[in-house]
Amino acid sequence: MNQTAHQAPGNPDVLAPAQLGPVSLRNRTIKAATYEGLSREGLVTQELIDFHVRHAAGGVGMTTVAYCAVAPEGRTGAHQILWRPAALPGLRKLTEAVHAEGAAVCAQIGHAGPVANPKSNGAPALSPSRHFHKTTLSFAREATRGDLKRIVRNHAEAATMAVEAGFDAVEIHLGHNYLASSFLSPRVNHRKDEYGGSLDNRARFPREIARAVRAAVGKRIAVIAKLNMDDGVPGGFWLDEAIPVARRLESDGSLDAVELTVGSSLLNPMYLFRGDAPLREFAQVMPQPVKTGVKLVGNRVLHSYPYEDAYLLEQARQVRAAVEMPLILLGGIINRQTMDLAMREGFQFVAMGRALLREPDLVNRIEADAATPSLCIHCNKCMVSFHGGIRCVLVDDSGDRAAGGATPITG
Repeated sequence: MNQTAHQAPGNPDVLAPAQLGPVSLRNRTIKAATYEGLSREGLVTQELIDFHVRHAAGGVGMTTVAYCAVAPEGRTGAHQILWRPAALPGLRKLTEAVHAEGAAVCAQIGHAGPVANPKSNGAPALSPSRHFHKTTLSFAREATRGDLKRIVRNHAEAATMAVEAGFDAVEIHLGHNYLASSFLSPRVNHRKDEYGGSLDNRARFPREIARAVRAAVGKRIAVIAKLNMDDGVPGGFWLDEAIPVARRLESDGSLDAVELTVGSSLLNPMYLFRGDAPLREFAQVMPQPVKTGVKLVGNRVLHSYPYEDAYLLEQARQVRAAVEMPLILLGGIINRQTMDLAMREGFQFVAMGRALLREPDLVNRIEADAATPSLCIHCNKCMVSFHGGIRCVLVDDSGDRAAGGATPITG
């Protein structure tokens, strides 16, 4: 089938080769970062490699490895990949395997901040201001200026290691009220110093990270940021501030593209994931007393939002109108129609998450037949599955999920 028939004059073909900064991609589709739960002891496993190889073989232009912490206290769980020399052999094996399938590969780098798990990390979580986390039932301490300088340096070091490991891009996590995103949020950031108060002050730390990463890698790889448009909570970071932050990031010249997102893993975790809120399934995997809390009042925290295709487009097009740099549209990109819509609206790339968990080969199937529908029903039960390796629970892939006993790759 001639795919160009679906493109209006002047709009790029989403399935044709494209340039992302210094990197050439075979098409404009990106497997979005969805924490895999397949690393062990902070290192890559064969199961993690197989996961990304499936998506690479399935046709995406680039797959994103999530989430790779830049510091030990910045993990949301003890097994998450931690940037350090011991992780490089496994990461090299992963990038080589993805490249062998013709796709590029990106590493999402960041610091979880107040979303981190201090119990499993053995270290206090960090936040712009002291903050109580209802899930971990603990306080995050206020990050000092020394902490912030170290974490900026940690990002630069992580990006340098990503180059060494063969990654084509890094995605800096500036969303979901992880540390950099929480500095942007007036709901979480109550500082009185140069990192709090005005928008310029609250944006200082994210901008320092992005500039340090660019300085570290130059033009050797692409640098992307995942940026919140809306925290989804009263008094939080919202579109009226996200637009000027995007402009500041553009003026800094640190980024090759921005992926637009919403939601707060700290305060409103379901805001990004439109569709059902799987309360019963969440309760089953939570430790006590959180398990009982989810059963009793979970619907007050895990809200359900109606799903619609391209559900972030209305907000994202306002950012699109304000900046010239490449933007990546995320949220409800499930078929050729939503891909083409993104191209018509002026976005350069599309990112897909749950639809690819359901069908890793969806892009190949869409290329073969533009009328191919997505089988994802937006039940969001995949969000709970990462405890044993993220997957669509409607697919029987038990033979591929042995992460619990997996051996980390160290060399």
